[in-house]
Amino acid sequence: MKYYDSNCIFCKIAHGEIKAYKIYEDDHVIAFLDTNPKSMGHALVIPKKHYDNFLNVDKAIMHRVYDVAQKIGQADMVALGAVGINVLTNCYEPAGQTVMHFHVHVIPRYINNERHQIDMKNDIDDKNLPAIVTKIQQYIK
Repeated sequence: MKYYDSNCIFCKIAHGEIKAYKIYEDDHVIAFLDTNPKSMGHALVIPKKHYDNFLNVDKAIMHRVYDVAQKIGQADMVALGAVGINVLTNCYEPAGQTVMHFHVHVIPRYINNERHQIDMKNDIDDKNLPAIVTKIQQYIK
């Protein structure tokens, strides 16, 4: 884990080198509006220390990030009139991660959104759920 990656745009935002529309900041976490929002109020919550993604972040920091994401989601419901919230993170490029710094999206949803939900289409032909459970359980400690 690096404290700071000079090639990371989110590290630069967290350390004040690049301007962002900050919603929240404390000693460990910063939250700001996404510059390519999916809806009004779409925010990103990141740790100030550099972790490449959710799979590698320190557990205490991960919990802090999600605590802040929850507060922002709650505020979106009241302050912006959202009727729902998507909270998500992507791990690695094939899953849609474009900035290799752990971050959580908080995406408010509204009645007038064209798409109210993130597309979670089923693209699995073999649904052998017991076999999948067995494979995953072998690696959970």
